[in-house]
Amino acid sequence: MDAMEEELKCPVCGSLFKEPIILPCSHNVCLACARNIIVQTPEGETPPQNRCSSDYDYLDMDKMSMYSETDSGYGSYTPCLKSPNGVRVFPPALVHRHCSITCPLCHRSVSLEERGLRGFQRNRLLEAIVSRYQQSRAASVKCQLCDRNPVDATVMCEQCDVFYCAPCQQRCHPSRGPLAKHRLLPPAPAQAGTASARRQATCVDHEAENYSMYCVSCQTPVCYQCLEEGKHGKHDVKPLAAMWKQHKCQLSQALNGVSDKAKEAKEFLVQLKNLLQQIQENGVEFEACLVAQCDALIEALTRQRAKLLTKVTKEKESKLKTVKDQITHCTMKLRQTTGMMEFCLEVIKENDPSGFLQISDALIKRVLVSQEQWVRSALEPKVCPEFALTVNTDPLMQSILQLDFTQNKAETSTVPPAPLLQLEKCCMRNNSATLAWRITTVQALPVEGYVLELDDGNSGLYREVYVGKETICTVDGLHFNSSYNARVKAYNSAGVGAYSKVVVLKTSDVAWFTFDPTSAHRDIVLSNENQTVTCNSYDDRVVLGMAAFSKGVHYWELSVDRYDNHPDPAFGVARINTMKDMMLGKDDKAWAMYVDNNRSWFMHNNSHTNRAEGGITKGSTVGILLDLTKHTLTFFINKQQHGPVAFENLEGVFMPAVSLNRNVQVTLITGLEVPKSIM
Repeated sequence: MDAMEEELKCPVCGSLFKEPIILPCSHNVCLACARNIIVQTPEGETPPQNRCSSDYDYLDMDKMSMYSETDSGYGSYTPCLKSPNGVRVFPPALVHRHCSITCPLCHRSVSLEERGLRGFQRNRLLEAIVSRYQQSRAASVKCQLCDRNPVDATVMCEQCDVFYCAPCQQRCHPSRGPLAKHRLLPPAPAQAGTASARRQATCVDHEAENYSMYCVSCQTPVCYQCLEEGKHGKHDVKPLAAMWKQHKCQLSQALNGVSDKAKEAKEFLVQLKNLLQQIQENGVEFEACLVAQCDALIEALTRQRAKLLTKVTKEKESKLKTVKDQITHCTMKLRQTTGMMEFCLEVIKENDPSGFLQISDALIKRVLVSQEQWVRSALEPKVCPEFALTVNTDPLMQSILQLDFTQNKAETSTVPPAPLLQLEKCCMRNNSATLAWRITTVQALPVEGYVLELDDGNSGLYREVYVGKETICTVDGLHFNSSYNARVKAYNSAGVGAYSKVVVLKTSDVAWFTFDPTSAHRDIVLSNENQTVTCNSYDDRVVLGMAAFSKGVHYWELSVDRYDNHPDPAFGVARINTMKDMMLGKDDKAWAMYVDNNRSWFMHNNSHTNRAEGGITKGSTVGILLDLTKHTLTFFINKQQHGPVAFENLEGVFMPAVSLNRNVQVTLITGLEVPKSIM
């Protein structure tokens, strides 16, 4: 049961549920926590996000105020006065009709009735499950802080979620200081809660009556008195036991499907864990092989380096020997020349002419010969200091830098070539692109499929938009006034081939679109090539446009062709899954302005705001400006901005939308320029 513990915790206090109550949104909170999150709303103002919780229709109330003698022309809504934090905490003395409670999970608000929180049903089933869960945890709970031989725990700290025996609690969690505010509970839950949860359930409206029937329309248990008073008299009511068995059967069938998926998920997890081990083993093996290959390259390079170093050493020794021999020879010759010069100087000093003349001829010849020897023997080094050896490592370095993993020849020979985009068949229409391609080679290579990729329209990363066997594809929902880069590649069992050349696709600057008959309610009637719309019903019905916007600034208009009996059509934008059988803006998936012949309101999630004077008649035009750069929605009537900016902080994909009844007919006008002046 530990796996479902998060399901049993209150979203407000974070502890296990105590006396849980069921909110209208089907979420649960503790009764005490519900008291803490009650807020007061200003008198006359309906709580946001759920104004449909009232028994009155606010649209009808506003229409009734037109005939009221006290109507000042500004409607029945009172301006909202908010405290600095937006709301005021509800004091117990105030009446419940001006209070509301907001779900902490889905943030849906609901007004309190006169009975206050007693008007919400108590979730006895959840209370019983929490009790069983506490009992299972406390069955044999040991102290979590005992070092040896843990003893039974006596308390559990609700905040720390730790079980303590008495000595460990006194030593590690004393009830003083910052720990004084922690709540210590006994490990075993009280039995009173279980008994309370198991007793027969009584009706919320008639506490003396037990539940005996189930209202299918309201999806709630009821008693016989509820049926007699008429509140559920015309509803589809069935026996409680029969519906109990039916819903149990439905839940069991749904659980069987989830169980099968969970079993598949477990098997998939085992597969993934085995895959982790295989990847780890193969990675280690591959790394070892790669290291061995690199080591072999390094070893070969080391051997070659040794050979080259040997050649350099021999060249160096040869140069050194030549220079040393030249030094020895030159030194000896210089010594002989110096001795001869000193001897000749001494001969010149003698004053005996006859003696001088006896040897002068011989000395002159010796000096001349010596001079000639110095001239002939080059007074230059026989070797240069530079080494006439060069090693060109550029090709090797380039090979090393280009060293990478390659496919096997058997695989590369069968991988499909790059496809060729057929530009004559490629085209753009509005914000849709159609691309066609073919294989260029004449070889009969097997192709299992193609992958078409587009970037984000802003030169960003590519993403896959189509994977399949077709050679033509249309991509819808692109941004208007944007340029996309597209490419395609082929694949088969051998691998993925190269990409084709990139083609640039330019979408339309403005949006041209019509109404979408596939998204329209069955009472909607379209004509004029799906540009004109009316309805067969007196109730409001919704139709969407063919375009979807998520980026850029877009503007379109609707011309009122027929306007009878002062209806209130709604114009705006919506998600594709908005409700089609009610006025646009009554759910949380539409943002709209509904307008009659005198005034208008903005509406989202059934919240009515910013009533403005001025309406529409036959021949009027209603403009919608969707600015997804600023994330705003603004409305125009007869080319003039109507009211302030209606909605802000719009994110996601939006489609043009209209709701109307049989008293109205409008025609869609698209491809318009954005208005210049906006307040």
